[in-house]
Amino acid sequence: MKLTIVGCSGSFPGPSSPASCYLLTANDGERDWRVLLDLGSGALGVLQRYIHLSDIDGVLLSHLHPDHCMDLTGLHVAVHWDPDGWTAGRVRVWGPAETPKRIVTALDMEPPADLDEDFEFHRWSAGEKIELGPFTFQAFPVRHPIAEPYAIRVEASEPGVDGTVRRSILAYSGDTDSCPELVEAAQGADLFLCEAAYHEGRDDAIDGVHLTGLRAGQAAHDAAAKRLLLTHLPVWNDANRSVAEAQEAYDGPIAVAVAGVHYIV
Repeated sequence: MKLTIVGCSGSFPGPSSPASCYLLTANDGERDWRVLLDLGSGALGVLQRYIHLSDIDGVLLSHLHPDHCMDLTGLHVAVHWDPDGWTAGRVRVWGPAETPKRIVTALDMEPPADLDEDFEFHRWSAGEKIELGPFTFQAFPVRHPIAEPYAIRVEASEPGVDGTVRRSILAYSGDTDSCPELVEAAQGADLFLCEAAYHEGRDDAIDGVHLTGLRAGQAAHDAAAKRLLLTHLPVWNDANRSVAEAQEAYDGPIAVAVAGVHYIV
């Protein structure tokens, strides 16, 4: 499974990165399948550097804050108004129950349009395993001040050249503070893509919103994750400070997500 960092800037796009959007690619032996973890503000344009929009097999939304979902409005325009005709079928979207309403409101549609013509919406059911091509994914409720925030666990099964099947696991925190469900989502992950929007000492008075590097590292340690990739750092954060905090709790490999970089999980 390949992870491409489309956007990783926390809370709003930065000068070198859109907000949250991560492209996962895996092959089932016949073709590449591509799913997106979130589609935040500014991500849709950059995404087109890597794939044609009609190649999207699914969009997995962690929650409905704009920096994680708002470019679904642009994708709607791309699907609905393609002058050559959109031939790829409806785009499958998994997210909270209010996802269609959120997008209709953002588009200010009058009268409210039925987006089912362009999107196939599915509501997350916590812990349910969903299969799509070589991917299996699950959503886990986490702690963030909005209805239905989730961490997402993705497993990919790909055939190897020797006839074996290679399995890899990526866990994505979404936005969250520390909670047992986050550790459950990341259990044994080959790569834990985890937000670290806050700093210890600076944001101590804010509870139930975001992780610090230290708390991300603690979650990675508790989950026995094999690698930790910190993400969702706002433009005012010091990435070196976030890594140093994480190293206090986690002794595995740590890096900071950078837009445009690819990782093999």
